[in-house]
Amino acid sequence: MFDSIGMLLGVGALLVVVLLFVVRPLRRALITRPIFATYRSLLPQMSDTEREALAAGTVWWEGELFRGRPDWQKLHAYPQPKLTAAEQSFLDNEAATACSLVDEWQVTHELYDMPDAAWRYIKEKGFLGMIIPKAYGGLEFSAYAHSQVITRLSTRSSALAVSVMVPNSLGPAELLLHYGTAEQKNHYLPRLAKGLEIPAFALTSPWAGSDAASIPDSGIVCKGIYQGHEVLGMRVTWDKRYITLAPLCTILGLAFRLYDPDGLLGGKKDIGITCAIVPYDHPGVETGRRHFPLDAMFTTGPTRGKDVFMPLDFIIGGPANAGQGWRMLMECLAAGRSISLPASHVGMAQLTARAVGGYARVRNQFKLAVGRFEGVEEALTRMGAYTYLMDATRKMTAGAVDLGEKPSVVSAIAKYHVTERARQVVNDGMDVIGGKGICLGPSNFLGRAYQQTPIGITVEGANILTRSLIIFGQGAIRCHPYLLPEMQAAQNPDSRQGLAEFDRAFFGHVGFTLRNGFRALWLGMTGSHFVKVDADVAPAMRRYYQQITRFSSAFAFLTDISLLVLGGSAKRREKLSGRLGDILSQMYLMSCTLKRFEDDGRQAADAPLAHWAIWDAMYQAQQAFDGVIANFPNRFVGAFLHRSIFPWGHPYVFPSDDLGHEVAKALVGPSATRDRLTAECYLPTTENEPVGAIELALQATLEAEPIEAKIREAEKTGRFEGDPRANVRDIAIVAAELGVISPAEYAVMKRRNALRDIVVRVDDFPFDFDVATANKPVACRMAA
Repeated sequence: MFDSIGMLLGVGALLVVVLLFVVRPLRRALITRPIFATYRSLLPQMSDTEREALAAGTVWWEGELFRGRPDWQKLHAYPQPKLTAAEQSFLDNEAATACSLVDEWQVTHELYDMPDAAWRYIKEKGFLGMIIPKAYGGLEFSAYAHSQVITRLSTRSSALAVSVMVPNSLGPAELLLHYGTAEQKNHYLPRLAKGLEIPAFALTSPWAGSDAASIPDSGIVCKGIYQGHEVLGMRVTWDKRYITLAPLCTILGLAFRLYDPDGLLGGKKDIGITCAIVPYDHPGVETGRRHFPLDAMFTTGPTRGKDVFMPLDFIIGGPANAGQGWRMLMECLAAGRSISLPASHVGMAQLTARAVGGYARVRNQFKLAVGRFEGVEEALTRMGAYTYLMDATRKMTAGAVDLGEKPSVVSAIAKYHVTERARQVVNDGMDVIGGKGICLGPSNFLGRAYQQTPIGITVEGANILTRSLIIFGQGAIRCHPYLLPEMQAAQNPDSRQGLAEFDRAFFGHVGFTLRNGFRALWLGMTGSHFVKVDADVAPAMRRYYQQITRFSSAFAFLTDISLLVLGGSAKRREKLSGRLGDILSQMYLMSCTLKRFEDDGRQAADAPLAHWAIWDAMYQAQQAFDGVIANFPNRFVGAFLHRSIFPWGHPYVFPSDDLGHEVAKALVGPSATRDRLTAECYLPTTENEPVGAIELALQATLEAEPIEAKIREAEKTGRFEGDPRANVRDIAIVAAELGVISPAEYAVMKRRNALRDIVVRVDDFPFDFDVATANKPVACRMAA
């Protein structure tokens, strides 16, 4: 009897639970309503700038990574970015010619600017108007073409690359294209396309750097005199710094907060951040002085103005766009992060990988090419694999822009991780070339890059801020399938409608979390071996798709538990946020690498680069999981997460040394893999150029190695014993005299030695470095 009663009670309780969750009106009244009320009370109010920043970008592949089950068919359905015939011709010809017109030592040590010939050339050939449509006289290049050009220029000179990329990035041209009036477009865009105007954009102030929304620069709506007539305008005061091209600019884009205390434009007093175009010679504008950023000679400096009156027509888009500046900037910011900075740092990495790899084969120590030492191999491995991954990320992210995306999250990932890995590549390169790298001069091909890597780390959102606040902070809200709908429902002024929307989102969120939790546990227990990959992928890479799916499920589950436990404090837990962002980032970087391997035609010779890069990324993702779990505020929940995500312990290890050896080997000798890895490098062909000398010396070294082996064998038998010339420098002379090698072979050795000596040479200068007699011109504005 009691068993029957117990059974009936159990069935009844189950029915009640089912009814509560299935019958929506009942569920809303008894479950959702109190949760909704609590959620609304705890949810911090979102500022207008935060709301605009969140609404600005689009969600792309990162959204798949947030869902726990990435659609791999979708990844490979994205078209491979390709150049048109005109774009390829420009890259092969005009970009190469521009590179030939600059010498980095001359630019950074003698002229403090690019030579006039280089400036004239990039203006005449349309480099400053690559993004401007042909209808306005521009080149109308794709984002990918823009990225390719900047990558190539960056392998030659930072001043050249930055002077081209800034006019084509966040600035007057892009803002005018998207928001300008017809009159503004017709006036400025043709002049920008032809290089008749040099643009700069002024956002950063001394008191609001990364916190750009807090700029104190202000404008007051008022009446004033312009061109002899009284017009409605604004009296603007600003103090900006770090403004690239400001010392040379002829038109200045300016961001400031506009106020209307007298209600001349309506009832709103604080109109908001506004963007305007101001001629450099407009009365009251101060430009011309320069900063000195780590010996990088692209021009950058401050701009100031106090109570400068300008008409409302200076606002980009006219008076109707007053107060719309922050939205405009956020919508366009993705271009700088998606294209310019990744491209410039991939160029830096390509140059480093190619030149240092060649140097490591040419340079001998202890009768062995330095590239064959395991310690050097370790550095070369990172250089090769990171360059491969960085370039994959650059191409895929630029391709997203060409698809019409404004990928705010992945652009932040690309900016942070490409610049950080470039810093590692250059540091490794400096370690390999040793004293050659630390002595500046015309023969040093890497010293300036080493000096200047912190610049990319700092600009377009400092990397520390990007990692700790933006990647996960913005990514979680934008990419999570339910989080933003929940927030929007809670902020709906119609509480009845908000409750209904919240109910759908909340219970969808609960199911999403449970599914990912169980999936993460299952994939952890089975090693993800049973994950179905619904895409035609290289068999050698299939396991990585399964592993990333495992990471995705675990990340989605960890994200939801973290937000549940931390609540409103999640925004302040920047270390945890940074590590969660690292997991998302590593998944994106691995996705880009797999996409590149497929797009490149599954090149078997390139597979070691992809394998090493992906194993390294998996290992780093595992460490990021550990960092979150080990520092979880609730130890019980942390232990539960660890057992759910890694039920059998840590499966991911550092990439193997054997695999690293294959990567390093690809850098120290000519091969199709090396050429693909460094495809955008500008390669001089003469020995009086440091990179050209390395290329020639590498070929000569390969020809000489069999001959050198004969000499070493003779040396072992004592043929040269007692001859003081039988040293590392002159032993070939002795070998020729004794008939160990033929005259023809000696000629090969002599040529190799001459080129080797050029490659290892470092520069020296007069004691005072010619400071007393130096005549270094100061860059001047080059308006047409």
